[in-house]
Parts: sequence; structure tokens; C-alpha cells
Amino acid sequence: MRQTLWRPLTAGGLWLAACLLATVASAQTASEGLSPTLSTIKSAHVVRLGYRESSPPFSFLDQANRPIGYSLELCEAIVEEIGVEVDDPNLKIEYVKVTSDDRIDAVLQKNIDLECGSTTANAERGKRVAFSPLMFVAGTKLMVPKASTVADVKDLKGKTVVVTKGTTNEQAMHAVDKKQSLGLNIVASPDHEQSYQMLADGKADAFATDDILLYGLIVRHKAQDKFRVVGDYLSYDPYGIMFRKGEPQLSAVVERTFRKLGSNRDLVPLYNKWFTARLPTGERLNVPISLQLEEAFKAMDDSASANN
Repeated sequence: MRQTLWRPLTAGGLWLAACLLATVASAQTASEGLSPTLSTIKSAHVVRLGYRESSPPFSFLDQANRPIGYSLELCEAIVEEIGVEVDDPNLKIEYVKVTSDDRIDAVLQKNIDLECGSTTANAERGKRVAFSPLMFVAGTKLMVPKASTVADVKDLKGKTVVVTKGTTNEQAMHAVDKKQSLGLNIVASPDHEQSYQMLADGKADAFATDDILLYGLIVRHKAQDKFRVVGDYLSYDPYGIMFRKGEPQLSAVVERTFRKLGSNRDLVPLYNKWFTARLPTGERLNVPISLQLEEAFKAMDDSASANN
């Protein structure tokens, strides 16, 4: 039988023990009351933002390959509010590339804290992750060559349609294919840029994704004389910033960010900066704000004048 020896602590030992206890107490105080994500951010002094390489104007790369866009600017405002919440005004941002296929897993596996792209907030995804208030409304449409006779999805019977893997557009095309018995050959590519390239290379008859992303890609590639966007909406896609579910404190920080931007009348100018003004990369989308989104932004305005 092993004996446990007891020895009285020396003065040095007492001092060391006191230091260790103080360190533990300090760490507990630092993260006390914070949700898991906010606690990790406070400890690391870093917020990891997931970005997309080719989802203009939401999240894309500029000429110097730096992530920019409407969604990223909203996320950067959330980072400022997180800094207030965790009492650290000097939080650093780490940009992490995600794709349409791995973005949800990136949130769930804690590779990123906020996903700042062009992600549809729907009920199915809401079972796994959380979303910010509405930041945009889009829907699935078709991009086809200018010379194509395709004007609607029914004209694609038996033809090849490219979609981007892991998107709601992929689901929408499978649903419409089944419903209308179109016999589509639906091909999934890794990202929007590859989907666009498949259409450009003649390997697909149409590219199906959210209309705003189609317009953005056409403008980005200066391809107004090569492609057009056609058809009725095949899905309804409200966008939001994505983050981990089950953290009311983080959710409150995100909501508070949108309400501050709304009350300061910053949301519409921010929209116009990315959708109607000339982009930092030189293009101009000229997509005015929709009535639905404008009303959603007004609902974020908590200022006294808004309620008079």
C-alpha cells in the first residue's frame, strides 16, 4: 500500500500556491459570464471571420487578394461590438476562407466565429446554426449565354445545369427538376467561380444560383455582352451572418450591432456602398435596395425619431 506523505508548505511554497490561485481566479473572472465563443475570443484576443473568394459584392477578393465586401463590413461591425462585450477594444481579426460546401461545418467545428458570405438563413439550417437579422433578400435564377434560347427553367428540359455545391440553389434545382420532370443533368462545382467558368467554357447550358450573385459575377467578369439572367425566382433566399447556435449572449451582440447600425442610419448607406456605388475593384452593380430589405432595416432603427 502506497503511503501519502504530508509536508507543511514552506513560505516559498505558500507564495507559489497563492500565485497559482490568483492566476486561476483571474482567468475565471476574465471569462466569467461569457458564452463559450465570447470566452474563447476574449482569451485569444482574436475573432475568426469566414469569407468567400467569389461572392461579390458580399464577400470576395480585391486586386491585392484581400477579403472585402458588404458581409465582411457587417461582420467587422459585429467584431467591434464583441470588443465592447468582452471589454477588449483591440481584438484582432483572422480571415479564414470557406466554401459553400464547408461553411456550416466551419461554424460547427469552431474553425470560424462568424461566417460572412452569402448564406441563406432558412429553417433547415436554423436547426444547426444561428443567423443575424436579415441583411439581403435573393432568389435562384438562371444565367445563360446571350445567344441562348432559354428564357425559363422549362426551356432547359434535358439540358445541363451547373450549381454550386452545398447551396440552397442546388436543392431548388433538384426540386424543380423533379416537380416538372425536366430530366436535367445537374452538375455541382466547388464554388461560384468554377460554376461560372463551366458555363463560360460551354460545359453547361445554364448556371443556377442567387440572382444577385449572377449579376455580381457578370459585372466582375465584364461579361454583360456574353451572359444574361433569366426566368422566374425558383427559391426565396434571405441572407444572414451565420454563427454558433445556443449562445444567447453572442446572439444578443449580433442583434445589438444591427440595431446600432439601424439607429445610426448606417444600414442603407452601407448597402448603397456595395450595391449601387462603384466597387473598390472598379465595377458597379446598380442594384437598388428592395422594399422588403428597406423595411427590415427600418425595423432595426430604435432611435426616438423612428418611433415618433
